[in-house]
Amino acid sequence: MRSPTRIPSPQPSHPHSGSPAVHYSNPYEELAELADPYDPDDPLGLGLASDDDDADGGGRRGEPVGSGSGSSGSGSGSSGSGSGSDGAAWSPPNHRRSSRRRRGRFRGIPLTAKALIGLLVLGLLLVLADRCAVMYSERKAEQELQKRLDLATAPNVTIHGFPFLTQVLGKDLQQVDIAVPDVAADRVSLAEVRAQAQDIRIVGDLPSSFRGATVGRMKGDVLLSFEDLSRELGASQVRFRALGPSSVRADGKLPVAGQQVSLHAQAHIQRQGDRGISTSVTDMRLDIPGIATYRPGPEPRAGLYLHKKAAQQISEDSEKAQALLSIPSVAEKLGVSPAEAGQARNDDRVLDRITGSPRFVPALLAVNLVQAANDHPQLARKLGIDPTVAAALTRMKVPELTDKLELSFQLPKKAKGIKLANIGVSPEGIRADLTGAGLSFGKTR
Repeated sequence: MRSPTRIPSPQPSHPHSGSPAVHYSNPYEELAELADPYDPDDPLGLGLASDDDDADGGGRRGEPVGSGSGSSGSGSGSSGSGSGSDGAAWSPPNHRRSSRRRRGRFRGIPLTAKALIGLLVLGLLLVLADRCAVMYSERKAEQELQKRLDLATAPNVTIHGFPFLTQVLGKDLQQVDIAVPDVAADRVSLAEVRAQAQDIRIVGDLPSSFRGATVGRMKGDVLLSFEDLSRELGASQVRFRALGPSSVRADGKLPVAGQQVSLHAQAHIQRQGDRGISTSVTDMRLDIPGIATYRPGPEPRAGLYLHKKAAQQISEDSEKAQALLSIPSVAEKLGVSPAEAGQARNDDRVLDRITGSPRFVPALLAVNLVQAANDHPQLARKLGIDPTVAAALTRMKVPELTDKLELSFQLPKKAKGIKLANIGVSPEGIRADLTGAGLSFGKTR
């Protein structure tokens, strides 16, 4: 800062007078004496310095501002650098930052706390590394199982136990859970196979050079779902559902001679050896809706029988009743003699007496109409039965029908050492437990 311009002191108005001289002081001169010498590095005169000067430890000049040898520093009194009341030299306050570095924010934390924090961070890193190794090994195991078992879908593998890395080093896994969807088993697919393997000994190194493993013991279960059965057996119009702890009910539609007939059957589930499930189909019937039911096979009631509603309608329809009585074999099964049957064809009173008897409808329900429908197509049409459908039904064999409802399957050959147990029926499908011990997978030597 530039010093103010000095203004000359005023002279007395009567310089030649004999009066004593009076001293006049100029306030601007006093201010100029107090000002520090002009410093180009401190144009404002505030005693400030740059950060570079702070690093030098005391600024560019060796002394603080105000301690120079100017006129203001050598004077006495309030404008000089004389001693104050305490005898110490006065100097302007130093606003520059101290050259000492500030103490770190963590220097006040005890050493024990720092050690605990370090151990905690290290532990978290180790846990993270362990879990990453588990996920990588699970993915490699899924790929290896899909490849070796020829699976259409990759399985889901879950490795249990912590820490995992110590298990890898010891080549001994505590437990591995495996879930495999859509496993092919003969004609059908197993909706889900779940297994829990324990005491697994690894051959090779995980996960890079895995060669095989031996399983101490294994347990699990398998599901043959009703939805898959309906889709894969080629009978999409047939639906399966649970009927009992070991029985399945099948209901649906079946095309016969261009007409849809209703199919109903029961299948009883049983174990076949240690690795398979078989079924026996019973109580099979094919319904011509509202008219008759056909029961195939060697069953005691095999044949074509009228529904109760249809039999009651015939007892009330004189034309249909006379057509039935015109067939001697049918009239005989109804308990009507040939002479009485002949009278009924010509006398309505006799016909009403026969059809109005409480024994007529039950007797008609017990009549097998297979032969009559085949030998007398006109009678079948009058009763509401298509002769073509009746003929097609009689040609259907039991093995052909039961094959459409076959629920049996065998475990895949590659699943060696695994056995089936505790077979039962649930609302979702057929379930069975899996057991095994001392199983080998891949190369074990």
